[in-house]
Amino acid sequence: MDFSQVLAEKTDTILDKWVTAVRKDRRIESADDLSYTAVKDHIPNVLQAMVTVLSKSQDNDVQSIVTASFQHGAIRAEQGYDPAEIAREYHLLRTVIFDALQADLLKGTPVDIIRSMRLVDAIIDEAIARCFKSYVEQRLRELQQLQSSLTLHNEELTRLISANQEYLSQLAHELKHPLTSIIGYSDLFLRQQRRKTEIKDNSANLEHIERVLRNGRQLLHLINDVLELSRYEAGQIKLQLAPTDVRELINNVCEMLEPLAAGKSLKVVVDCDRAPKELITDPFQCQQIVTNLISNAIRYTESGTVIIMCQVLDKERCAIAVCDTGIGIASENQAQIFEPYFRVSSSDRPYLPDSTGLGLAIVSRLVKLLQGTINLVSEVRVGSTFTVILPLQIES
Repeated sequence: MDFSQVLAEKTDTILDKWVTAVRKDRRIESADDLSYTAVKDHIPNVLQAMVTVLSKSQDNDVQSIVTASFQHGAIRAEQGYDPAEIAREYHLLRTVIFDALQADLLKGTPVDIIRSMRLVDAIIDEAIARCFKSYVEQRLRELQQLQSSLTLHNEELTRLISANQEYLSQLAHELKHPLTSIIGYSDLFLRQQRRKTEIKDNSANLEHIERVLRNGRQLLHLINDVLELSRYEAGQIKLQLAPTDVRELINNVCEMLEPLAAGKSLKVVVDCDRAPKELITDPFQCQQIVTNLISNAIRYTESGTVIIMCQVLDKERCAIAVCDTGIGIASENQAQIFEPYFRVSSSDRPYLPDSTGLGLAIVSRLVKLLQGTINLVSEVRVGSTFTVILPLQIES
């Protein structure tokens, strides 16, 4: 029996069942926000190559498997998958293929059955190996880009520290842990790569890369926040006024942050029915304000809803409010919440590890730059509402 023909006829069914299995598997969270096409990716090419390899009348199409798996690995890296999720995908693919072929395999001779099962296993194993190789290469490219970006920031950071000694000790404390991790894991990974013998523990190798990237991104985020605050304090931010569609701006920010909310099963509600048609403001700085407030609301809310409202107050002003059902802020801390490096913590709820204590400080300064005001209403374990009041038109 020609099992390659059977596989070719059932390819579409296998793809549908595999995508369904991937979506249902809670160990593959990165697929939750992807479309059917994005989840499917280059797996059809892998299946087509498998059909060719199983065929007794055609030469083994190993190159097609290599190409498809390389492309799949690079795409999964860009989509934010981790190695365990990729391995799980291929495990499900193997299971779905054997389930689909089981009835037909049982009709063949023992020799044909063993041959086909060995070939399918070998093809899946080769696809996993090639996929992981391209995944590592993609992560290495990200690491190189991150290194270049950190290098470019180094001179500016040095200037900042020299000019602003007041925050030096706090800044050094914040940089110490992620920077130490980056140096340690980078050194370990580079020493491994320099070895001539093949590295057998590929999973541990991938984990090293992931940790370097994670800590590097955290460090870069902190540096960017420090530089943004520094530019404001030095009066280097120049407003670029333009007519701004505030509804579109809020919707764009919510769309950008939707995966973050979806990852925590939070409901995001946007109410801009009474928003002004446009503001004469700096759209980039306004977007920075909205982005920081909404991302903060999502990060500090474990369950419930985040509501974003915008409405005209009078002929000269409008209000943008971000409400959440998060952890809330105690009254004794509310006066300090907009100060640089201040983070709310307690014995039973420490601050988030990726918090820099600069987000709200930047927001308050940008609001002032846009000739507006910001206020906070909050209750512990109930939630917080940040309201930004901006002029409809900034005075020159």
